[in-house]
Amino acid sequence: MQDNYGFLGLYLLIAIAFPFVALGVAYLLRPKRPDPVKSSTYECGLETVGETWVQFKAQYYLYALVFVVFDVETVFLYPWAVAYNRLGLFALVEALIFVGILVAGLAYAWRKGALRWM
Repeated sequence: MQDNYGFLGLYLLIAIAFPFVALGVAYLLRPKRPDPVKSSTYECGLETVGETWVQFKAQYYLYALVFVVFDVETVFLYPWAVAYNRLGLFALVEALIFVGILVAGLAYAWRKGALRWM
């Protein structure tokens, strides 16, 4: 039984070390020729005019999060809809609970004003 934990420990060690090794190799192999043109800000091929740091409203972020939630809902409901005939009543109830939770989240976001685009 200790052998199984050894494999798990080795897997964990590799999983932790892999990102550091990959970033280290990329750091060593990257081109190191700094240039003022490379360091300049690129904005659609045009030089920026005025202040380049613009503060965005958090509402845009919330709007994007609500979009992602319903996009993920589609990803989860599509396989369910494809296999609907084989799943039965239990799966229908589960899907309705899932959609109900998401509708409650949408109602909450709507009530808090996260969907107002202004």
